[in-house]
Amino acid sequence: MTDYELASDQNNVTTFRKKVWIVISIAALMFVFLYLFQILFSVLLLVLAGALIALYFYGVADILQRKIRCSSKAAIILSIIINILLVAGIIWFVGATIQVQISELSQTLPSTLETVKEYIGSSAIGRSLLQQFNATGDSTKTLDILNRFFSSSFGVLSDLYIIFLLAIFFIASPSLYKKGMVKLLPPKAKEKGAKIIDKINTVLKGWLKVQLIGMAFIGVATGIGLMIVGIPMVLTLALLAAIFNFIPNFGMLLALVPAVLIGLTHGIGTALIIICIYTFIQFIQNAIQQPLIQTKMINIPPALSITSQIALGLLAGFWGILLATPVLIILIVLVQELYIKKQ
Repeated sequence: MTDYELASDQNNVTTFRKKVWIVISIAALMFVFLYLFQILFSVLLLVLAGALIALYFYGVADILQRKIRCSSKAAIILSIIINILLVAGIIWFVGATIQVQISELSQTLPSTLETVKEYIGSSAIGRSLLQQFNATGDSTKTLDILNRFFSSSFGVLSDLYIIFLLAIFFIASPSLYKKGMVKLLPPKAKEKGAKIIDKINTVLKGWLKVQLIGMAFIGVATGIGLMIVGIPMVLTLALLAAIFNFIPNFGMLLALVPAVLIGLTHGIGTALIIICIYTFIQFIQNAIQQPLIQTKMINIPPALSITSQIALGLLAGFWGILLATPVLIILIVLVQELYIKKQ
């Protein structure tokens, strides 16, 4: 082999090694980026939650400003005072009852679940299903998935503290943060960026309004339906139904579980009636809410909504599921404003 061929082989080996190291470096950087993205994305969701709370207070302030013709600062102060008085009034009138019912529910559900297992195991088919479920390890897998979906960033209390702290800052000076985001954009994109932020703000306010109306309707209708059936702990179950309704697609199922378990203690017929009540209320709510959504915000395909909830739930746990819809709304607005409108 000539010296030229030897030098050529050495150059090829050196080039190959460089390419290998480049590939390894890119893979390592991608891994670090994805790891940091997962951590930072959870933090960004907390920021979004704080921003949504601030938007709620400013939404109430906008209504007050239109009704009583006051300044924006006076309206936001009134908004905060009214909401504090509203929460205090609810706690004053039904707080003690709800606390007793929640305590009773936490004590009742485990024994009710055991009763349901015994009832299922009373038949041959039920025993076979339970044995197969335990033998395949599906129960452990289910618990692992639920733990991942309902995990939080820093713990529930810490997350709530961060969210409310951020909400206070956003309420105090929203223009400061809007101007800060606009300043990060290139000079040619500043005007367009400010318009997009205003668009996102308007759409999220509309979405919040529709969600709150839906939550109120679900809570009242569920309470009335359960009272007619004669189920105990009506206030707590209605409150759970209203709160879980904030989670699209999966909220009704989460609220239905404790109600059905309590209904099973009164018989299968009662449990089936409860399922029918929840399904009927959800159908009515969707029939009313869908036209409101189409007028207040962009239309979100159901399959896209469910997919985003699953993906963000796996990525960021409980907050990912809860805030998947506003995240999807922001992405859709960005795509519409930056891509679709240019075509």
